[in-house]
Amino acid sequence: MAGAIASRMSFSSLKRKQPKTFTVRIVTMDAEMEFNCEVLDHDVSKEEPVTFHFLAKFYPENAEEELVQEITQHLFFLQVKKQILDEKIYCPPEASVLLASYAVQAKYGDYDPSVHKRGFLAQEELLPKRVINLYQMTPEMWEERITAWYAEHRGRARDEAEMEYLKIAQDLEMYGVNYFAIRNKKGTELLLGVDALGLHIYDPENRLTPKISFPWNEIRNISYSDKEFTIKPLDKKIDVFKFNSSKLRVNKLILQLCIGNHDLFMRRRKADSLEVQQMKAQAREEKARKQMERQRLAREKQMREEAERTRDELERRLLQMKEEATMANEALMRSEETADLLAEKAQITEEEAKLLAQKAAEAEQEMQRIKATAIRTEEEKRLMEQKVLEAEVLALKMAEESERRAKEADQLKQDLQEAREAERRAKQKLLEITTKPTYPPMNPIPAPLPPDTPSFNLIGDSLSFDFKDTDMKRLSMEIEKEKVEYMEKSKHLQEQLNELKTEIEALKLKERETALDILHNENSDRGGTSSKHNTIKKPQAQGRRPICI
Repeated sequence: MAGAIASRMSFSSLKRKQPKTFTVRIVTMDAEMEFNCEVLDHDVSKEEPVTFHFLAKFYPENAEEELVQEITQHLFFLQVKKQILDEKIYCPPEASVLLASYAVQAKYGDYDPSVHKRGFLAQEELLPKRVINLYQMTPEMWEERITAWYAEHRGRARDEAEMEYLKIAQDLEMYGVNYFAIRNKKGTELLLGVDALGLHIYDPENRLTPKISFPWNEIRNISYSDKEFTIKPLDKKIDVFKFNSSKLRVNKLILQLCIGNHDLFMRRRKADSLEVQQMKAQAREEKARKQMERQRLAREKQMREEAERTRDELERRLLQMKEEATMANEALMRSEETADLLAEKAQITEEEAKLLAQKAAEAEQEMQRIKATAIRTEEEKRLMEQKVLEAEVLALKMAEESERRAKEADQLKQDLQEAREAERRAKQKLLEITTKPTYPPMNPIPAPLPPDTPSFNLIGDSLSFDFKDTDMKRLSMEIEKEKVEYMEKSKHLQEQLNELKTEIEALKLKERETALDILHNENSDRGGTSSKHNTIKKPQAQGRRPICI
């Protein structure tokens, strides 16, 4: 790993009455580093025993590429997991559930319903308290959602589950950032964030989105004098950024972090050393060996399960055959008893048959008589129906004739009324003609035509311009290509996260949202365009000058 996780550590002495120094030897992916530290230089508790926690000081940019040894990966996984649970790294609720499912896979292995029953996660600390308090959900509801994703991780070994956890965690906004309280020249309180990509300036109330960022490959010089710290960008046209810290010791720590992160930043962009190549080759061989071992175990497990299934099937069939034999014997005994009863019943049935034959003959005669009576009744019924039908047809014809005569009468009334009206108009016209005086004819004067309406033609001048920038187009195409590749890889994960977020959104308690929750939601609504990863240009190691410290 390109950080300070120790895969092997040795101590010279930690006893209080012995020399108050200890030596830490750290083996990382890039090199071996040895530090001689004074115990009294640190805030050590006066009570015994003294507990030391060794944590990563420098975080990798890409955990999958840089964490070579499995023990290094495991220790780093434990550190990042604790920081997320302690809320030192902000994690949204839906991502917290996904990370918890990978943590369960790393600890318990593949999901088995017969072993991992309801309540098996009751004592586990898997989610930040902020997430638990934000929703009206019981521990059983959280366990149900974690278990649903846990079941989908079947087949992943511990190291694979831990690596998936780290790959998700390294995309969180606060991952790997060390924050320091500072003041600018105007005395405004700010936060300085130092991580593997560069330096970031934050508002104290917003640790998710930096106000300004300085990538390592764009910084020319970093220095401090007493409590004043100076950052000189590589571009001389950009103003020098200065700030003040609270203590001189803080400036020393900031400078150490800057030196280490910048050195690792440059190493990542160079060819691996021979030692690193050997470590990676060994790691690949070990990974391949473990993969083959897992495959062998999987095959053996599958064969064992198939053998057990075959044995269970044979036992089931044997039991079924025994049950069938027992049932057949019982059926045979019942058949013998039934045969005796049937013999007795046969004699009784024969006597009854004779009586039935006699009654059948009598019934046949009665049926013939009833049939004759039914035929006569049927003929009478048919004649009656025919008469009723003829009466209905006659009534229908009379109704139609009555309606036709009524319409004719209405039409005659209307014609009579129109004739009387025409007669009245004719008399009125005749009266007007006989009483009207005679006048000479008058020629009408034609009215002047209205003037033509003026027409307007509006012709808009079209403006055209050509903007040609081949370099910008090529760069845009490359950026779009990288974006499409990244979106395809994270599409399934994003769908899972969105599905869970939608599912639990109705249970959220708005009044319990923290400032970081509100900021994260605002960033998500804006499309996440203002995160620290988007405020920094993609670092390029070639052609950049190293930091002069």
